[in-house]
Amino acid sequence: MVLSVSERTFTQEVLESSIPVLVNFEAPWCGLCRIIHPLLLQFQTQCGSEIKLVGVNADQNFKLSTTYKLKSLPTLLLIEKGIVRQRLEGFRGREDLRLALEEIKLNYGNKERQQVTGNRQQEKVYF
Repeated sequence: MVLSVSERTFTQEVLESSIPVLVNFEAPWCGLCRIIHPLLLQFQTQCGSEIKLVGVNADQNFKLSTTYKLKSLPTLLLIEKGIVRQRLEGFRGREDLRLALEEIKLNYGNKERQQVTGNRQQEKVYF
């Protein structure tokens, strides 16, 4: 089960989180959002408590959609300490998303690695 976050809870659940958060911006009408959902649940299971997965209904949280300049759905943002570290959008298929999620697990799933990488303040865009 993915934690549903709104504009009211976003700061506490995402920006102030002690661990990296993968934010899934989605909408009920989005077919691709439903297609990638099983991959995201698998990702959540594999990462355990090292990376938090949350969902945001983009239609109901327009301020967040505007703030993060969403161009398409689904859009995934990896946010660490309030900074967007990676942006995943424009999926070409399940395999592309799976590979991107694997990279996130490698780069952010290991707490020791997080300390070594320090405060990278770049935003990666995939696809």
